[in-house]
Amino acid sequence: MTSLAERIGIVEAPVLPQHPDVAAWRAATGSDIDGIWQLRQSMGEVDHPNYLTARGAIAADFGYSHFRPELDSLVGLDEAGHIVAVGMVMCPPRQVSLVRSMPIGGVHPSLRGRGIGRQLLAWQLARAKQQLASSARTLPGWVLSYADERSPQNASLFEHAGLSLARYFLTLERSLDAAVRAVETADGIRIAAYTAAASAEVHRTRDDAFMDHWGSQPMSDENWNAFVGGQWFRPDLSFVAYGTDSTGTERVVGFVLSTANENVWATQGFTGSYIDLVGVLSGWRGRHIAQSLLAAQLAAGRALGHERVTLAVDSDSPTGALGLYTGMGFVPTHRKMAYTLEF
Repeated sequence: MTSLAERIGIVEAPVLPQHPDVAAWRAATGSDIDGIWQLRQSMGEVDHPNYLTARGAIAADFGYSHFRPELDSLVGLDEAGHIVAVGMVMCPPRQVSLVRSMPIGGVHPSLRGRGIGRQLLAWQLARAKQQLASSARTLPGWVLSYADERSPQNASLFEHAGLSLARYFLTLERSLDAAVRAVETADGIRIAAYTAAASAEVHRTRDDAFMDHWGSQPMSDENWNAFVGGQWFRPDLSFVAYGTDSTGTERVVGFVLSTANENVWATQGFTGSYIDLVGVLSGWRGRHIAQSLLAAQLAAGRALGHERVTLAVDSDSPTGALGLYTGMGFVPTHRKMAYTLEF
C-alpha cells in the first residue's frame, strides 16, 4: 500500500461557504467556546435530547495539540455576531492501524433546509482530505462522522456528499428499578473502584482491549486525561478488574468507566449515568469479568438513587457485547449511524 499522501494527492484549499443567511465565516478561536457550546445545545435538544455536548468537551477540543483552530475550524455568524453554524475537523494522533479525520458540527435548527449545511460539510470534507493527505503513513484513511437516526437530515447530508453508511451503533438503557443480579467473580479476579492512581494502567488496558473494536485507535494522553479529568467523569461509578497471571502478578484486565452529566437529565427525562467505556483484555475474556464490572456499576447507580444507565454498543461487535448487555437487562432505544469516506 502506498502512503495516504500518494493515494490522495494534492487537495485544493477548502472553499469558504457563501450564503445569504450567514453574514460572515471565519476560523474559530478559544473565545468562541461559549458560543459554540450554546449552538451545540440548541442542535442537541432537537437532534438527540438524551445527550448534549458539555462545554468542557468543547474546551478540551481547543486544548488538544493536534487541533489547529485556524485551519481545522469554521464558524458562521449572523448579523448580530451570534454563531449559527460550526464545523470542526479532528484528526487524533496515535494512528496504529487507521488514520481518521472526523468532521463534527452543524447548523442552528432555525436555519436548516437552506443549503448551509451542504456548504459547511463540503468545507469540512476538503479540510479532512487535507489532513489525511498530509500523512505519510501506509494505512487506510477514513473520514468518519456520525448521524443519529432521529436526525435523518444529517444522514441525507452525508450520503449526498458521498459518504457511505458503514456501521450501526445502538443506544441501550437499563432501568435501575429492577434489582441487579449478583455476578460471581472468577477465580483470580478482583473488582475495585477506579482511582486516579490506576489511570495510566487503565489507559494502557483500554488501548489494548479496544484494538479489535471497529474504527478504534489508541487514545492520546491528552484525550485520556481530558476524559478522566473531566467535570462529568464519575470515579464512584467506574470500576477496574484486576487479574492475577501465571506468575502471580496482578494487573488491570478490565474496566467500566462512566460519566453523569446532570445538565442533560431534564431533557432526557430521567436521572442516571452513561457508561462510556467497557473493556476486557482479549486473553481474559470468557470469565464473566465484564458482567462483574457492569454489576458493580449498576449497583452503585442504584445506591445513588439513579433511575437508569445508558450506553452505546456496536451492533456488529465481534466480542458479543450486544448479547452481554441485553443479558444484563439493557434494552435498545435508538440507533446512531457511522458514515465513512475511505481512502
